[in-house]
Amino acid sequence: MTPSARLAAAIEALGAIAAEAAPPADRVLDRYFRDRRYIGSKDRQAIAERVFGVLRRRARLDWHLRESGYRDVLDARRRVLADVIVADGRSMDAIDQLFSAGPHATGALSDRERTLAEKLAGRPLDAPDAPPEAPYWLAERLRALYGERFKEEMSALNRPAPFDLRVNRLKGTREEALAALKADGVEVEPTAISPLGLRLPARRPIEHWTAFRSGLVEVQDEGSQIVALLVDAKPGMKVADYCAGAGGKTLALAAEMNNEGRLVACDTSEGRLERSRVRLRRAGVHNVEAHLLAPGDKWVKRQAGRFDRVLVDAPCSGSGTWRRNPDARWRYGPDDLAALIEEQKQILDRAAKLVKPGGRLVYATCALLREENEDQVLAFLERNPGFAQLSIADLWPQTVGTELPFLTPSVLAGEGRGGDAMSLRLSSAAHGTDGFFVAVLERRHA
Repeated sequence: MTPSARLAAAIEALGAIAAEAAPPADRVLDRYFRDRRYIGSKDRQAIAERVFGVLRRRARLDWHLRESGYRDVLDARRRVLADVIVADGRSMDAIDQLFSAGPHATGALSDRERTLAEKLAGRPLDAPDAPPEAPYWLAERLRALYGERFKEEMSALNRPAPFDLRVNRLKGTREEALAALKADGVEVEPTAISPLGLRLPARRPIEHWTAFRSGLVEVQDEGSQIVALLVDAKPGMKVADYCAGAGGKTLALAAEMNNEGRLVACDTSEGRLERSRVRLRRAGVHNVEAHLLAPGDKWVKRQAGRFDRVLVDAPCSGSGTWRRNPDARWRYGPDDLAALIEEQKQILDRAAKLVKPGGRLVYATCALLREENEDQVLAFLERNPGFAQLSIADLWPQTVGTELPFLTPSVLAGEGRGGDAMSLRLSSAAHGTDGFFVAVLERRHA
């Protein structure tokens, strides 16, 4: 493909991502490439880099466009035009070559676009007054949350994520996985916090790796691995993964249980549960049963008080995953957040009924805001006096076993507020993981 054709493809893909109710950007882009198998691997890489680059730089690009006098709808074409000028520093001669007429090309600049391009020329992407990469309402909450760490945390969230793998203990050890990957020509490094993690600097196709096909390794962010380890699922236990999704944490829990005991993967989507079955077979897992949570379902009532461990990896804003899902920051508004918080509350209260006395309810999100995390836990404890929060620091040696990273008060601006040190916050800037929150709650009595 010509450079102009690559830009045209990026504009088209960004338009599809922006469509109302579109799925996440990575899934849209995967489908875009599947429908155009004639696009070669190098072209795909260049298109994907442009697409995700524009998504990561969107707030600054929009600001530059408005500062240059552009007040119309900021669509994919204008953002890409701004990106090649402001982020790449291309000259007007280069812009004329990239925005050219012809088959599969972007089409030449209109007179108005040329005027805009000339105003954008020479502007630095990171101008002092440029906004952070988040909607205003969310940026203000994060600024209050992180204080002087705000810029560092936002910068880390705006960098591409590394590519993490989890070693499946049902199939082998981390040392065996390292050797198997090396035999496949893949060089990885052990992760710093998770004892099961392996890290590559960037995502790579893994379908043909022997270590992946055999189920020895699975794709899972290091932070997500830590969440599963903190559940402390043991062989012979009854465990529920209440918001199982496509099964990433279910796989990790099954491995910790050594396939012994009962593990129930619950979700409201039959499609997600079906996708998890493929992964479970590859990983050699056979102690998992799936349960579809449907309206009017009596399963929770029938299973009340039977489970040793219940993991609630709650639906959330996904703000901790912006490194890999840069479009997620633009998918939620204040009203959406309020609806999510109410949904989290209801899920927590329902899932809590499954926990037996002496059992544990583990609440986790990949979100950053206190409203979805600490505040949600404190409100739950007020409603449910039979539960008490356990200290992550006390649980860490038996569950994770590596050196304990610093906890919430070291990461947030508001140190020392009620119960913060009991929880764990993982941060892209501080720990190199996605942003995760984890709290472990024990049922003391019914």
